[in-house]
Amino acid sequence: MAFGLNNTGYLIQTKMINIRIIIVFALAFLGKSGVQASDLYLGAATADISPELPVALMGQFHMRIAERADTPLYAAIVAIESRNGDKGLDTAVFVSCDLVYISAQLRRELRQEVGRRLPGFNVNKIILSATHTHTAPVLEDDPDESSFLYPIPANGVSKVKDYRDLFTENVADAIVKAWNSRSRGSVTWGLDRAAVGYNRRAVYADGTSVMYGNTNRLDFQSLEGYEDHDVNSLFFWDSKGKLIAMSIDVACPAQEFEHKSTVNADYWHPVRMALQKRFGADLHVLGWIGAAGDQSPHSMYRKAGEARMQELSNKSRLDDIAERIIRAAENTYEIVKNDQHTNVAFFHETENLKLPMRVITHEEYLESKKVTEDCATQIAADPSKASQLYAKMTWFGDVLKRYHDQQKHPEKMYESEIHVLRLGDAAICTNQFELFTDYGIRIQARSKAVQTFVIQLAGPGTYLATEKAIAGGGYSAVCQSNVVGAEGGQILVDRTLEIIDSFWSEERQLEIERNL
Repeated sequence: MAFGLNNTGYLIQTKMINIRIIIVFALAFLGKSGVQASDLYLGAATADISPELPVALMGQFHMRIAERADTPLYAAIVAIESRNGDKGLDTAVFVSCDLVYISAQLRRELRQEVGRRLPGFNVNKIILSATHTHTAPVLEDDPDESSFLYPIPANGVSKVKDYRDLFTENVADAIVKAWNSRSRGSVTWGLDRAAVGYNRRAVYADGTSVMYGNTNRLDFQSLEGYEDHDVNSLFFWDSKGKLIAMSIDVACPAQEFEHKSTVNADYWHPVRMALQKRFGADLHVLGWIGAAGDQSPHSMYRKAGEARMQELSNKSRLDDIAERIIRAAENTYEIVKNDQHTNVAFFHETENLKLPMRVITHEEYLESKKVTEDCATQIAADPSKASQLYAKMTWFGDVLKRYHDQQKHPEKMYESEIHVLRLGDAAICTNQFELFTDYGIRIQARSKAVQTFVIQLAGPGTYLATEKAIAGGGYSAVCQSNVVGAEGGQILVDRTLEIIDSFWSEERQLEIERNL
């Protein structure tokens, strides 16, 4: 198109061309992802969170008292700060814990302690998550805080509050250490495949589902859902180029030893030991669990074949699990180690989502009432049965409380804390639930990020089942297992993705450019 020298259109066109040229040069400066926000300052530490023995363990309906520990329990920490020169832009502190979940009280007490030690620090940027080992201490003993209580002896066993105090003291020390030791560093991300988790819900011809159901039945149809075998990893280096930490995200709870009566970090212990042997004893390894509410390390079929291979290889199932994860992390490291980033887009948003609570039907109320009363009657007749029945009684009893509250407040919502982050081309999102894997796949499949990490049990854990699972029933998909139903699960997915998408929006791009 031709323009005259005095043509207004010519002037407009010229300005538009100049603007486009500026944008092109800006994008070239910002890098291939179109963004370069800030320098990263990183610190890492690990806290020993092993309990005093004997201690009551969490994770089964029957009470277990651990007299010994097979392994230590740890909380590994990475502190991240983005800066523009001397100006701090955003922060995140990841704390991965060898625990069954993160109770609201434990999180609250830790944040208060860190706030006391680091005045002015935004403690809501602290993200605690659990590996979901079933051989770690009980965290709650208050009926108003928990629906799952044990009759822990008053004497001769560590008190629940004493363990929370120990955890808070040691982890706060480590967070302060990680924060104060941060220096300019670099990060990269990558993934590999390793089959660790099995879908643990068997589906039968009548449409019912059973957790750990027998697959050697004539009416067995299928396993209910998908298995996510991607192992996502993040690697962190300090200012001297030393690898200081890595986080490994596996969509399978740490429950190979879930029925033991000893303290045990499960498969994360040999994973940590092997990676520290290769990369240095001071490497901090964060174990993250992806969306895995319907997953388990226990095989559901071909068990005889696996047992034969273990015998011939002279390896335990735990050895096999650990080796798969180690191999995936090391393979990923070798591929991405030369793609380190010191200047990346870094955003961290936290939000208290309001999710619709699962509705308790009158039939479910009556069933729970019957079970609760039956357990109470048995315990009254024979107090020794309390160790087997007390947790079951309180679990079903919580449904009664929810039902009565539902009658008074039918529109009541459940508040759930989430964290969503952008770290370069990767997105990281958390939820508090034992989130069924299909939800995690929905997030990863729709995410704008090159790679998306989903971290479950970053808070008080209850199962969050899919519509398909709820229709099939069975433990983990019944009302006793679910505070939030499938509608809330989809809201969680959609809102998480809205925030992830916003990190790649034009508005965020302008924010990045303002910080240059």
